Amino acid sequence: MPFLGQDWRSPGWRWIKTEDGWKRCEPCSSELEDENNKLNNISHTIILNDGEDIYSAEDCEFASKKRKKDHFRNNAKSQCFYREKWIYVHKESTKERHGYCTLGEAFNRLDFSSAIQDIRRFNYVVKLLQLIAKSQLTSLSGAAQKNYFSILDKIVRKVLEDQYNPRLIKDLLQDLSSTLCNLIRSVGKSVLVGNIDIWICRLETILLWQQQLSNLQMTKQVNNGLTLSDLPLHMLNNILYRFSDGWDIITLGQVTPTLYMLSEDRQLWKKLCQYHFTEKQFCRHLILSEKGLIDWKLMYFALQKYYPIKEQYGDTLHFCRHCSILFWKDTGHPCTANDPDSCFMPVSPQHFIDLFKF
Repeated sequence: MPFLGQDWRSPGWRWIKTEDGWKRCEPCSSELEDENNKLNNISHTIILNDGEDIYSAEDCEFASKKRKKDHFRNNAKSQCFYREKWIYVHKESTKERHGYCTLGEAFNRLDFSSAIQDIRRFNYVVKLLQLIAKSQLTSLSGAAQKNYFSILDKIVRKVLEDQYNPRLIKDLLQDLSSTLCNLIRSVGKSVLVGNIDIWICRLETILLWQQQLSNLQMTKQVNNGLTLSDLPLHMLNNILYRFSDGWDIITLGQVTPTLYMLSEDRQLWKKLCQYHFTEKQFCRHLILSEKGLIDWKLMYFALQKYYPIKEQYGDTLHFCRHCSILFWKDTGHPCTANDPDSCFMPVSPQHFIDLFKF
């Protein structure tokens, strides 16, 4: 029996031999089996109560198959996604594999739903969702789109419970709502998988999430121990120099007057600009203060509009150049290289999307 399946690495379908040849074995509940047996034993026609519509036994068999299919759809709590945390990225057909690896397939198989529970990966996954919302939403399959909104729902719930980085999620929802509004207005001109009512319902859900996040109140933690304000100035200054995002510096500067004074330091913003941008970029967008000095704080936000900033993440996906496999580093993958670590390279959110552009 030849191997038949969606992936040559995955287990194939179960097949049984019958008089008519090989048939795929579809598991179903005993309840459905009993129901189908009853329907198969009916040889006469079934007359409905109103006496108008008459169905033959063939129609009943067709109805039972449809009911079985609807049963599995309704009982499935979510789409059936793979549990592996790695995926083989192939861009051409081979004897073993036919077809290509799509963005939606990778999105379903890399277990982003569990990744958001890891604080090291949280920002990485949110940034990836934001990039998909901006340009790649219509390239996802129906199952991948459902998985996308399921993960987004978990992210919003996590932020509402833990109050972790709500600004990042607000930006994501703003980009997603703008994209959906444009797609819904131009329905027929763009590709939308599913009924238009489903997308309108999703847009309403996004607006509800935005309202919940805007009403989010940060709870004050009662702690009689050492607080941030008790730290010496040089330690507070060292904390500010660790940030790579200007908005995080501004937010921390709003906590106390001391932190505000430290957050306005010109040297701090100069270091931040030098980290993200080059001197050639400085010269094109110089901003001077009233005293004739370079306003590094305004320079940072001005340059941010023209050039991408460097991204920092606690943990990212990795790509093995030897095996062409995309994976989470802590889970690993079945690598056949003599020195696997030399073949690994981190994958940024934008690089992840670029891997699946053909």
